[in-house]
Amino acid sequence: MEINTQYFGKISCSDKEFIHFSDGLFGFTDLKNYVPLAFQENSDALICLQSIDDFSVSFILMNPFQFYEKYDPELSKEDQKLLEAADREDKVSYYVISVIHDPMENSTVNLKAPIAVNTETREARQIILDNPLYRFRHPLKDFIKKGDSYADSSKKK
Repeated sequence: MEINTQYFGKISCSDKEFIHFSDGLFGFTDLKNYVPLAFQENSDALICLQSIDDFSVSFILMNPFQFYEKYDPELSKEDQKLLEAADREDKVSYYVISVIHDPMENSTVNLKAPIAVNTETREARQIILDNPLYRFRHPLKDFIKKGDSYADSSKKK
């Protein structure tokens, strides 16, 4: 299938690559199908989550473990059941929605409501975590080490 995307132009993708949200995303409950597109080959650090249902809708996702090692999302029993992950948490990947601003130092990440994806079934849900340390608009700059001139790259030179 060929689709138009906001960041990659027209691309070909297979429905096997799609991620399905039974309940949609918060604020986008009518959009159920998305394709994840990595900005860097073989990396899930930064991903475009492109809607298949409405090509004008896409989100920038980040792998939270790339910048916040202590991030510890926990699925509720209900979410485990809905994601068919009750027996194995290791088949679930987590991503946080990012809001990128100019200047970059004003960018935020949503640590409170990550996206959980069952990597085997491709079923996904946006969940809300009970942990009071996680916020809906957490400044991304809080995770960049001072003096790290390569903080915006995936590799240090």
